[in-house]
Amino acid sequence: MSLVRISHYLALCGVASRRQASRLIDSGRVTINQQLATHTERVDSQQMLNICVDGVAVLPPQDKQYWLYHKPIGIDCRLLISDPSSLIHLLPQTPRLYPAGRLDKDSRGLLLLTNDGELTHALMHPDFYHTKTYVVQVDKPITPAFLKQMAQGVSYKDVQTRPCRIRSLGNCGECDKFEIVLTQGLNRQIRRMCLALGFKVVDLLRTKLMEVCLDDLPEKTMRPVSAAELLSLQQLNELPSLS
Repeated sequence: MSLVRISHYLALCGVASRRQASRLIDSGRVTINQQLATHTERVDSQQMLNICVDGVAVLPPQDKQYWLYHKPIGIDCRLLISDPSSLIHLLPQTPRLYPAGRLDKDSRGLLLLTNDGELTHALMHPDFYHTKTYVVQVDKPITPAFLKQMAQGVSYKDVQTRPCRIRSLGNCGECDKFEIVLTQGLNRQIRRMCLALGFKVVDLLRTKLMEVCLDDLPEKTMRPVSAAELLSLQQLNELPSLS
């Protein structure tokens, strides 16, 4: 027998990442044999189980799938059936895929779509320090002071962002575009960092997830992750030494 926590099992089945599965359990949306699931319950991942999310039976674990998608502006990464702009309406019914990380509705660019809950957990967890690269346009020319403050980390509300890599994509004082590499995935982080420094983001494009690049993938299209790309993701799937 292979006993795993229910959140882990839901991730194996491609329902959601472990973190998202925990939220489903917290909100009372998961049942086992018609009883509300709890975080302490363990299930046998090798057997057919009567597990439901929102009353819909969870299919057993399927072969892992990995796809890249060029998300356009206007698509919401939250998988809400009731929202006509939700990404869920663009995904195949089987296997059930979900984004390993999000882009807000007003942003565009690279998304990894998968049913691999373990990989998703590692990519989304801040302790792994995985890099994400963006090209950003703001509403006025950037300055050396702006680049320095962004690189050092920015405070807003009760948040202090990590130091990051950033470079102007033209001459400071003339150019309104920059490239930034983050190791965090805070909600609307780049927009809030810029706003705290007096700049407003007018365009935000994610171009890379670690070593996997958007390249020339057309907007609104998907392609399978290559073997080399998948290997690069899996090899970086260990916690770094912070000593």
